[in-house]
Amino acid sequence: MDKSELAAKVKAAAYLEGDFVLRSGKRSKYYLDKYLFSARPDILAEFGRRFAEFAGDVDIVAGPELGAVALAASTSMACGKPFAIVRKAKKDYGTAKLIEGAPVEGKRVLLVEDIGTTAGAALEAAETLKQAGADIARLVFALNRMEGAQENVEAAGYEFQCILTKEDLGI
Repeated sequence: MDKSELAAKVKAAAYLEGDFVLRSGKRSKYYLDKYLFSARPDILAEFGRRFAEFAGDVDIVAGPELGAVALAASTSMACGKPFAIVRKAKKDYGTAKLIEGAPVEGKRVLLVEDIGTTAGAALEAAETLKQAGADIARLVFALNRMEGAQENVEAAGYEFQCILTKEDLGI
């Protein structure tokens, strides 16, 4: 699937118009529902293949819960490297870990994320990984809304990449 076909499929599956409040607190007249595109096997597999292109120099793929878990799993399958899930908060039962799955200490990590607006959730996950002893290779977003995510990621000292932008979707 080429980039324009992927963009068209993502937009058809996940583009909603209305009045939305984003995680960043910003209001938007459109919303890209990550669950609608990541629930489609053809789109999810294609994102996994594209994210895997950024995994050549890493040991682990990681994704913040909940939205990027399917993307991290798909990427892991595409590149053959284990993945980890970065929780927002520790659970008060079981192992009470902030990072589930593959151990990240001393490992080079590719952090995949769904939608980048300001990159707040991705940067929080990167900090959690860093505190656990991981070396973050780069942050790669499925979709960049072009509202500060790249600037914020780079200002935090990380490499920023994305698969698609809002412009690719014709937004």
